[in-house]
Amino acid sequence: MKRTSGRILLAGTASALVFGFAGAAHAQAFYLQEQSVRAQGRAFSGEAADTGVDSLWWNPAAIGGLEGGQASVHASVILPRGKVVDDGTVIVRPGQAPAPVGGNGLAKNPINNGVLPSGSIAYGTGKFAFGLTVTSPYSFTTDYDSDSWARYSADKTKLRTIDIQPSVAFQPFEGFYIGAAANIEYVDAALGNYLPNLSPLLADGHQNLKGDGWDVGWSVGAQYHNGPASIGVAYKSAVKHKLKGTLTVDGLLGPLAAQNRTLDATAEFSTPWQAIMSGRVKATNQLTLNAQVVVYGWSKFDSIDLGAPINQSLPENYKDGFSYAFGVDYDVNPKWTVRSGIQFGETPTSNGNRDARVPDSDRWNFSAGTTYNMSEKIAIDAAASYITFKDAPVDRITAAYADTAAQTPVITNGRLTDASALVFSLGARVAF
Repeated sequence: MKRTSGRILLAGTASALVFGFAGAAHAQAFYLQEQSVRAQGRAFSGEAADTGVDSLWWNPAAIGGLEGGQASVHASVILPRGKVVDDGTVIVRPGQAPAPVGGNGLAKNPINNGVLPSGSIAYGTGKFAFGLTVTSPYSFTTDYDSDSWARYSADKTKLRTIDIQPSVAFQPFEGFYIGAAANIEYVDAALGNYLPNLSPLLADGHQNLKGDGWDVGWSVGAQYHNGPASIGVAYKSAVKHKLKGTLTVDGLLGPLAAQNRTLDATAEFSTPWQAIMSGRVKATNQLTLNAQVVVYGWSKFDSIDLGAPINQSLPENYKDGFSYAFGVDYDVNPKWTVRSGIQFGETPTSNGNRDARVPDSDRWNFSAGTTYNMSEKIAIDAAASYITFKDAPVDRITAAYADTAAQTPVITNGRLTDASALVFSLGARVAF
């Protein structure tokens, strides 16, 4: 029984390892898309079909036909807001009647503010081009108070990723570009959550997991430019991550005290693949129309697979989804461009499978931005976004010490409400 209980402790923590990073992210679940200020200004509506280093993350063919060099740097300040509210969550300890989970029933703004940097560089000869972009597509921090009603699902959670994407592009003939890239990703994660002791009179125990690892995926893409019209398609593979680290459990009392220990731990999970389709049309000398559809393969995140000594697979039930974006660029004059856009994104979570670690929901993104060309070689970009999230239930049922005599179900009944985010970004581009 001791070994089984330990396995369940680690299983719950590994689940939080992935789930806790989502919250009010800005594309879908725990994917952040703020990898270009120019792209943000039009709500990410034309990236797979646009050219230059600012579109390199979405399509490695974006640097096709480049002559000379380009570089860009960006930073986004992300300010999420929202409430995760208890509507009657109960805990069922062994041999006891269901009782309120207790604690503060309102978690206000549990998702921390953050700064997201990124940058790209490329050089081309016209026929061939080589590029490198460094981004952080899955980075997040959540922080629930120790007395929160959600404490058995989430306490403090931190995820940091670094994606290094070396790219190559080729121009077989005028106006047609193809590209390929590797996605070398580093993940560093740390999280904690509380554990119920068998008596409600006893203070909670606690567990904390830390892990990191390097893994590799890939991207391919193509673009075709013909007069005023451009189309682009790209595919980014899933990345299967294996994190190695430690699990520390402490504060358990009585029959559970044997679980207080530190273990080596591993967890495997996959980020989603993306299929991106984009088009741009120069409607007039000054106005360009943009549209983009992204299919997210979140069903790749179907389970979390735990290694020895756990050797267990946990179903997660994420579903594939779409985002749709439309935007415009308008050249006020040769030096100044303004842009705006709107994007709708579906959540991969579903009712009955959503917990406080991922209070995610469908969202609308309203964005505006501008570019000022200081010279022929230097441009400054700025953008701002308002993202609003649909209210959604937080209703996933969990159990501590499952399949043991100490099994303690937590029947979650809560909701995400009043959730939104502001994103302000600034960047610069230079040609050389």
